[in-house]
Formats: sequence, structure tokens, C-alpha cells
Amino acid sequence: MPRIDAYLIAGGKWHDINFARLEVLKLLHEDVDVRVRIGEDYSNVEAIAAADFLISYTCDIHPTVEEQKVVRDFVAGGKRWFALHGTNSVMDFQEDGIHCPRDYPVLMETLGSQFLSHPAIEPYAITVSDSAKDHPLVAGIEPWETEDELYLCEYHGEVIPLMETRWSGDSGPGFYEHEWPKDEPRLVMYLHPVGKGEVLYLTPGHRRSKYDMQDPPMSIPEWPVAELGAWTQPTYYELLRRGIEWAKEPIRAAASAD
Repeated sequence: MPRIDAYLIAGGKWHDINFARLEVLKLLHEDVDVRVRIGEDYSNVEAIAAADFLISYTCDIHPTVEEQKVVRDFVAGGKRWFALHGTNSVMDFQEDGIHCPRDYPVLMETLGSQFLSHPAIEPYAITVSDSAKDHPLVAGIEPWETEDELYLCEYHGEVIPLMETRWSGDSGPGFYEHEWPKDEPRLVMYLHPVGKGEVLYLTPGHRRSKYDMQDPPMSIPEWPVAELGAWTQPTYYELLRRGIEWAKEPIRAAASAD
């Protein structure tokens, strides 16, 4: 099998990025053929373009237009991007709540979604979407529950549901777009085709520790309670492993064809 070059973006605010970075690196290291470069944002466009696949765990990263186009072209050219948790979040704190500005359309259209809000962290049940029962990414996954941030998003382009939960209500005054009255599936995992490539998005994975709320405008010296999120669930790690295998498939398929 050939060497496979991954690029991991792990950076941003209000989350335990150190923990997520380490856990993802450990999973990538389970395959001796995978070599990894790491960035905190999208600025190393040359390294991203040269990678075989992309994986990301971020929150409130604001890429330039050029950086957004590099990532879009990376996927559209036939590569895969495994996006985790807050990758689709950008935020603007105003007096009437946290706004999620539509100022990054290339990024959000590439990801297939944009984060707008989440209710208070609490347990919610997750099931495989009816249309995805036999999909290898989720086949055989039993219903599971996690205490995590439930992402409420708007979607762009073709979105193929894989896992979901149901929720409706008011996510709270902290977010400007906080009213979600429709009782409809909230996607937890989905696929989004982009040109010749594809994005896989898995929204759970919140993690927050002692010093993770020091960045403005929060500016909280010490966060009193550790928030562990889906990282406590074996099912989450199974989905991460399947996602990484999915990201490597085109490289392995091309090598087998040769």
C-alpha cells in the first residue's frame, strides 16, 4: 500500500483543541501508511493542496477567500474531507446574541452546512437515518446517546443523511437564531458531494476543559466543569475510525488499480 498524506487542522476557540488533536492523531497513527502534517487554520494552502485527505476539528476559524477556494478545489478535484464538530462555525458576538454571519460562503458550501445555534448541552439520542441503514459508514451502528452540543445548521447543496436526532424548541437567548419550532430530523452525520470529491461531517465531539474559555469575548479565567462530550462513547470512536477509513479509500483504490 502507498504512503498516505493527511493534513489535520486542529485549532480555534472555546474547546479543548489539545485533547481533540491528540485523539485524532492517535487514530490516524493506527495505520502505519498514514503520515500527518498539522495546522491550526487554513493558512498553509500548499500543504493542504498536497495532502491526500483532510481532517479538521476547529471552532470559529475565519479563513480568507483564497484559503476557502483552496479547500473547495481540494475536495472538488477528487479528495475527501472528514470534518468534525465546530468546523462549520464562525461567530460574531453582538448585544442581541451570537450571530453566525454568512460571510464565508465558499467554506460553508464546501462543507454543506453552516452552524447557527445549539441548545444547552444535554443528552440526546442518535439513530442511523432510514435511508442509510446499509451504508458502510453507519451499518450496524446501534442507537446511542451522548451528552454534547446538538448542532442546529442550515444546509447547502446535496446532503446525504447518515445519522440524526430530533429536536425542536428554543436554543436559548445566547444565539441570535434561537427559535427552531419545526419537529424535524437534526443531522448528526452526513455526506456532501463536491465535484469529484466529498465531505463527511460528524457534528458531535464537544470538549471543554479548565482554560478553554479564556479567549475573548468569554474571558473566563477557569471553566469550572469539564465537558467531555461524545468522546466518552465507544460508538463515537467507531464513527471516527470509519470516517478515517472512508477518507483513505480513493488513495487505496487507486493503488489497487495500478
